[in-house]
Amino acid sequence: MVKHANWNVPEDMKQIFGSVDILGKGSQRAVFNVGGNNYRIICKYQFGETRVHLFVCWIGTNAEYNKLCNDERQYSIAIH
Repeated sequence: MVKHANWNVPEDMKQIFGSVDILGKGSQRAVFNVGGNNYRIICKYQFGETRVHLFVCWIGTNAEYNKLCNDERQYSIAIH
C-alpha cells in the first residue's frame, strides 16, 4: 500500500491508515497503530518528488509508547 501511495502531505497518510497520528514539533514522524491497537510503530517520513519514504524509528507496545509520551521521547527516539 505504501509503495504505491500518492502522498504529498502528512495528512494524506490517513487515506490508507485512518488511525495514523501525525506527531508535531517539526519531528516529521507518524505513529501507526497495529495489532488491534496493541502495538505502535513510530516512523519518520520524507516526501520526495515521486514517492514517500518511511523510516522505522521505534516499535513497541501501547504501554511502552505511553511511557515514551510521558517523557516526550516519541519525537526523538531512534531505536531500529
